[in-house]
Amino acid sequence: MYRILDRYILREVAQTWLSVTSVLLCILLTNQFARVLGDVAKDKLPKEAIFELISLTGVQYLTILIPIGLFLSILLALGRLYADSEMSAMMACSIGPIDIYRSLFWLVLPLIICVAWLSINITPKALASIDRISAEARRQADLASIEAGKFVVNNVQKTVIYAEKILESGQIENVFLQHRTEDGGIEVVVAQRGEQRQEENKNMRYFVLYDGKRYRGHPGSSEFLVIEFAEHGIPYSLPALVDQKLEPREMFFLDLVNSDDKSHLAELHWRIGLPISTLILFLLAIPMSRSQPRQGRYTGIAMGILVFIIYFNLLSTGKSWLENGLIPAGAGIWWVHSSVLLAAIGMLIAQNGLHREIFKGKKS
Repeated sequence: MYRILDRYILREVAQTWLSVTSVLLCILLTNQFARVLGDVAKDKLPKEAIFELISLTGVQYLTILIPIGLFLSILLALGRLYADSEMSAMMACSIGPIDIYRSLFWLVLPLIICVAWLSINITPKALASIDRISAEARRQADLASIEAGKFVVNNVQKTVIYAEKILESGQIENVFLQHRTEDGGIEVVVAQRGEQRQEENKNMRYFVLYDGKRYRGHPGSSEFLVIEFAEHGIPYSLPALVDQKLEPREMFFLDLVNSDDKSHLAELHWRIGLPISTLILFLLAIPMSRSQPRQGRYTGIAMGILVFIIYFNLLSTGKSWLENGLIPAGAGIWWVHSSVLLAAIGMLIAQNGLHREIFKGKKS
């Protein structure tokens, strides 16, 4: 009988977890897809990178969605069993929390391993790939990224560009360009037409302007250099694709282990904490799913979401404190995991009357 009930509970939770996680992932990816399409429409990202970016973002989301999906699925599935009095019938057959934990073990263990694999190895690589795609997109930025009638600011090149009209050939008309020079001066160029020209050097491009004027000087000074031109080329360099210093969230796990930097230590604790939090949420979900027979199956969902938000906000706070040196490295964010784990154990003890047995033992 226990084997039948084990399979029944496992199937209910597994199906619910798959549904909850899929729905949450679809919602997040739909939102991300809209953002990526907007960037592609503005030529901030290449069209061929759409599905790669969505896939990499989905991998990043799964490190959080798997724990919360497991937590909510247990609350939903077991909440339904309590609401339909099925759990009461199981308890009458001497099925307790230990039996429920045992029946869900074969679902939870692979999920914990998956979260550990994602957080330690896969997600950092995905984040590095996203930054690489963004860097390549910045190199491909050209006049097509300019929107007619709007000022486009490039903080890297320290320029402001405006074009009244963009032709199908790629040329722009009635161009305004402002550039801040290295000595603190301002250079303003006004031209009737403009286009982009590719050079042999792949790291250099030219904005070529036609039939215009060039003004150069310093703000507050009446001395300005004015030059009329028929053709004027403005070179600009593209961001080099070099191996830049990785952020802590993109670093390899072993590099974090061998580093003494506080930000690296905080990232290390965060990655290790994700699979641990999955296990703790699993332990907490069983007592939190318990309800009275007449209560609805969704009674504990609101409280469960609140607990999850508080838990992960505390983890984020602990990580920030660790980065800033406000708490010792030995404490890390373990104090958050320990607090939630003690709360789960306390709920199990209170619900199953173990505290009465303890006090009886002391009195005798």
